[in-house]
Amino acid sequence: MKRTFDSTAEVPVVAKELLETFSGERFFAFFGKMGVGKTTLIKEVCRHLGVEDNVCSPTFAIINSYSTAAGEPVYHFDFYRLKNLDEAYDIGYEEYFYSGDWVFTEWTEKIEELLPEHYVRVEIEEKNKVRILTANIIND
Repeated sequence: MKRTFDSTAEVPVVAKELLETFSGERFFAFFGKMGVGKTTLIKEVCRHLGVEDNVCSPTFAIINSYSTAAGEPVYHFDFYRLKNLDEAYDIGYEEYFYSGDWVFTEWTEKIEELLPEHYVRVEIEEKNKVRILTANIIND
C-alpha cells in the first residue's frame, strides 16, 4: 500500500484504508521521524476499531492498553525512551507481540530485531508537507 496525504482531515480515511488493506493482520510496526504523524494515525486506527479510551502516545509508560468495541485487547507501544533491549525484555514484550491481539508500535527502530516474523511495516515520511505512507507485510 502506498498513499500520500497532506492534511490531518485525511487521516481517518488513511486509517480506514490501512485496516481494510491489511484486514486480518494484527501487528503494525510504525517507522518514521518524530512529528511525522505515527501517533495521530494510530489514534485514528484505534477509533476505527471502536476504542473509546483516550489513545495517546505511551512515551513514558512504554505501553498503553485499550479495548476495541468487541472487547479485544489493543497494545500500543512507544519505544522512544527505551535505553536498551533489556528494557523490552523486562516489560515482557513477547507476551504482547505473540498474543494475536492488536499491537501497534512506534519507534520500532529501537527494537526491530525483536519483531515477530510476520507483521505489517508502516513507514511514514514527509516531503514538502506531504505525508507518504508505505505499508507492506513482512514475512521473515
